[in-house]
Amino acid sequence: MKNRALLGCLLTAAATAICAQTEKSTKDSLQMYNLQEVEIMSTRATATTPVAYTNISSEQLKAQNVGLDFPYLISMTPGALTTSDAGAGIGYTSLRIRGTDGTRINVTANGIPINDAESHTVFWVNLPDLASSVKDVQIQRGVGTSTNGAGSFGASVNLQTSSMSARPYASVSASAGSFGTNKQTIKVGSGLLAEHWSIDARLSHIGSDGYIDRASTNLKSYYLQAAYYGNNSALKFITFAGDEQTYHAWNYASKEELATYGRRYNSCGYMYTDADGKAHYYDDQTDNYVQQNYQLLFDHHFSNALSLNVGLHYTKGDGYYQEYKTARKLVEYALLPFEYNGESVKKSDLVRRKAMDNHFGGGIFSLNYKNERITASIGGALNRYEGDHFGNVLWVKNYIGALDADHEYYRNKGSKDDGNIYLKADYRLTKNLHAYADVQYRHISYKIDGCNDKWNDATGALQTLAVDEKFDFFNPKAGLSWQINRSNRLFGSLSVAHKEPTRNNYTDGKLAQPPTAERLTDYELGYTYSGRYLHAGVNLYYMDYKDQLVLTGELNEIGEPVADNVPESYRAGIELMAGVHLPFGLVWEANATFSRNRIKNFTEVLYDDDTYERWDISHGSTPISFSPEAIVNNTLGYSYKGASLSLHTQYVSKQYMSNARQKEHLLDAYFVSNLYASYTFKLRSVKSITVGLNIYNLFDEEYENNGYAGSGCYTDGSGVKNRYNYAGYAAQAETNFMGHVTIEL
Repeated sequence: MKNRALLGCLLTAAATAICAQTEKSTKDSLQMYNLQEVEIMSTRATATTPVAYTNISSEQLKAQNVGLDFPYLISMTPGALTTSDAGAGIGYTSLRIRGTDGTRINVTANGIPINDAESHTVFWVNLPDLASSVKDVQIQRGVGTSTNGAGSFGASVNLQTSSMSARPYASVSASAGSFGTNKQTIKVGSGLLAEHWSIDARLSHIGSDGYIDRASTNLKSYYLQAAYYGNNSALKFITFAGDEQTYHAWNYASKEELATYGRRYNSCGYMYTDADGKAHYYDDQTDNYVQQNYQLLFDHHFSNALSLNVGLHYTKGDGYYQEYKTARKLVEYALLPFEYNGESVKKSDLVRRKAMDNHFGGGIFSLNYKNERITASIGGALNRYEGDHFGNVLWVKNYIGALDADHEYYRNKGSKDDGNIYLKADYRLTKNLHAYADVQYRHISYKIDGCNDKWNDATGALQTLAVDEKFDFFNPKAGLSWQINRSNRLFGSLSVAHKEPTRNNYTDGKLAQPPTAERLTDYELGYTYSGRYLHAGVNLYYMDYKDQLVLTGELNEIGEPVADNVPESYRAGIELMAGVHLPFGLVWEANATFSRNRIKNFTEVLYDDDTYERWDISHGSTPISFSPEAIVNNTLGYSYKGASLSLHTQYVSKQYMSNARQKEHLLDAYFVSNLYASYTFKLRSVKSITVGLNIYNLFDEEYENNGYAGSGCYTDGSGVKNRYNYAGYAAQAETNFMGHVTIEL
């Protein structure tokens, strides 16, 4: 019903756009330059900010946005890596930058936090096709500038959503390709109405069967914004939402399973194998989630020097996943044993549903001042999160008697208050030398109460959660930027950041050793050259961590990575960038990151399978998990009139999936190439038509880009301890394609 109402609004707006008078549009297009647009820029870096950053325009996003999730659209930026559970870049995907996982990458949209308040993760599957409504993206590597939300421990990604179009418009795009992948998007905009108003809307659908068996996705989304623009003020209301259903593919597969069953093997949902040797799977082994976002943004310019940005936001998340579990202890699900065929059944197959009901809201502000010598901002945010986590048993095999359809076996509630205030200033010391200072104070109060879904053998009951933590962080940053001349710039900075543990760090960690907050001291030194046809840059970084929560390589029961504190660790590297843009349409862009990522004096802890005796193994200095030492990206493109052709290649060196430097835990190096071709032409009654073909993994590389790994130990008959290793791998798709067409009116 909601989708029908939204579609009606879209079609009405489209009719308005098409019927608008050309003369009126021209007049309004001239007037727009006197009107104020809403832009939350206080958290962004500028040409004089001493941080390493990359800007991505809407046109760059548009060239690749034919169906893949957002992380894949920015994967060619320095130090970035993407993963895909389904193997085809749609569904559950993730982003890593400089080896840090998504829980340490701060993401904002219009300055408003997008990271989940508890897990700190951005679930891109809940934001399908958001790229179609994004104006531009800035990726800051390292600590970066002060921002709102979770601490930035590897990078921050700042999204700015679509700005006003003075002219009315409408566009329709569609894609189809391998693995049943398809995408449809409708966009319409009213242009400027009555010299002050505008309405923009989008409706999208993305579907795929997935490369991995049964790893299907069904994603629906909308984006709607209404705005008022005055000469000195602007007010914008934005709402966007995603509705996703995704079949589980987070179990991955061992090398033996890949060899036996093939690279597309998926064990999620396995129930039994019949007499004919056919495996049967649970059809409803799915993740289902609806996330609705609301933003109200206000911008006012008191003068050319002084401006104010204010934003209010609210996010509602509601969803569940359910799965088939085999031979589970009934007591863990608050169920009593039952009699079947004269025997007492204490274990049985069952279907469980784990659900969440989340609320996140708050406000942000920034007061900005600028004159010839100083650019300064004072800003901050205050946010509140409340979330219920609970689970039900829907079915038990051979169960005797009536099973309450709403049988609940665990429930807990998380609440979090997060506030910060920052003051940042860029001061021009001389004509070409700028000093930058940035200080932030952040306070977090986090509570979890209730029963977890994990069984505690020591107490014979579900794990009790009684988290009540408060954190106070002071995050200073300072640096210098020297514009040597028109083409050459040198900058350096020193920054400190702190970050609180995530929900999973508490619920999946060691019961007797709660997680602690992390601290990062980030040293950056960079040089850039910008000429008429050539641009280049080099950036050196040293990121010194205290109590970093590094991924152990293991996954929890719902496929999320487990992390643990390590006392001392660092990431050090060099980022190289170069590009050539020639006037006859040839473009070459390349970047490379070479790094060393180490835990100092790592001690691995294993427990004997039979006796539970602890075994400490000292490994000395070891590589940090999921941190390749080389990432090289290369783009070669050519355009002529309406035709465009580009080849993107990425090389990723080997990486360990655990911190113990075990060869059985290796992800091998891979080299993947993608080819993009398109042609744009015009018709008399149509602004433009673009047709294209994207070929992914052009040379059919057989590779895995994610997985899990772990170790165990046992004592043999002679009393000697022996370790064993295990691992699972996320196989990625072979050569596949997507054809697409876009019509703009």
